[in-house]
Amino acid sequence: MYYLQAAVAAEHVLRKLVGQVAEACFVPLNQGLWLLPMTDALFDAITVPDAAELDGFWKAPAGFERMLITCSETGPVAYVEADYFGGTGMQAAQVWDAGKVALGPLYKNVDERFPPTGSPISQALRRLGVAKGRHFDEFDAVGLTRHRDTDDWFSRT
Repeated sequence: MYYLQAAVAAEHVLRKLVGQVAEACFVPLNQGLWLLPMTDALFDAITVPDAAELDGFWKAPAGFERMLITCSETGPVAYVEADYFGGTGMQAAQVWDAGKVALGPLYKNVDERFPPTGSPISQALRRLGVAKGRHFDEFDAVGLTRHRDTDDWFSRT
C-alpha cells in the first residue's frame, strides 16, 4: 500500500502556506523541494469551517485552495494525493502559481493507465521544475518513494 496527501513546494512557499501552525511538518525532498504532509492534525488545524472544499481531493481541508492561491504568489505549489494497494490505485494533483491554477486538476483513476505525459504527480512535479534525470520519473527523482504512508513522513522526521 502507498498513501500520500501533501503539498509540495520550496520551503519558503510552504511556510507562507501554513505560517507557524504547530502541526505542520516540513520535510526536505530532492531538487530543492519540500513536502508538507497533510496529517490528520494539520488537516484539523487549518480547516476553515463552512469554506469551499477542493474538488476531486479527499484530504484537502475546506478553505485550503484559498491558502494555496495566496501562497502561490510567492512561488509555485502543488497539492498531491495518491492511494495505492496491490499495485492499483489513484493519483490526483494540481499546481498553483502566481495566484492562479497553473496545472490541473489532474486525476488518474484506478482503471486508467498513466498518460504518455506521466502520472499526475510527476506532471505536477515537472511544473515545479523537477527533472527526472536518470530516475524512473519525477516522483522517484524527488524521493517520494521514501515512505509508504503520509503519517510516516511526519513521525520519522
